[in-house]
This record gives sequence, C-alpha cells and structure tokens, in this order.
Amino acid sequence: MSWKSYQNELIALFAFVVMLGAYAYKHSQIVSQAQAIQSTQHTLEELKEVIALKKIWANKKASKKLTALHSLIPDSKVQWHQKGKKLTVNYTALSANKLNKLVTKILNLPVEITLLDIQKMGSTYNVEFKCKW
Repeated sequence: MSWKSYQNELIALFAFVVMLGAYAYKHSQIVSQAQAIQSTQHTLEELKEVIALKKIWANKKASKKLTALHSLIPDSKVQWHQKGKKLTVNYTALSANKLNKLVTKILNLPVEITLLDIQKMGSTYNVEFKCKW
C-alpha cells in the first residue's frame, strides 16, 4: 500500500482532525467564559446585597426603632435592660395577638438577634429577647 496514492485523503483527514480540535478548543473557551461571566454576576449580586445590608446596619436610627418595642407592650409586662448596643427584654403574660405584633416588629428590626425564647404559659406567653446592633 502506497502513501502516495492516498496523499490527498490523508491531508483531508489531517485537516478534519485539526478542524475538530479547533472546534473543541473554541467550544471549551466559550463555556468557560460563560461560567466566568455567571460567577462574576453572582459575586456582584452578593456585593450589592452586602452593601445594602451594611447601609441598614449602619443606620444611626436603629436604637430609636428598638424603643418602639418598649412602647408596644404596657410597662407592667416589660423588663427592659439596655447596655451600650446590647438589649435584653423580658415580656410576661402576653396575649397571642400582642405576641404576633411583637414578633413581627422584632423580625423587621435591623439587629442581630442572639436570643428569642418564647414560652407558652396556659393562654399567655412569656418572651425573652436579646439582641445587639
């Protein structure tokens, strides 16, 4: 068998293999570029979220929003201990309606909740809440 007689076919086969390799390389580059773009977009979204949360947490009016918890429940049912940027509050004998209002208000505050303990005593509830900001 002579290679000379199949020279054109071998050249075409070699060109096809090179073309197939180039296509595979180009495809892998496009896929990796798309992944890099997606990763960058995800990182950018996380960064925007962190910036938004930083603005919320750096708000100087956070302590004023906490005082709304004090006025939400009558003083006879509240033990309020605030020291610096830490707050400990004990609520006693709350109805289910007052408890729902209180928990909704607590969860909408821009604070780090370290303890939220709710205990049911018959038809009333006792709540212990600790947070810092």
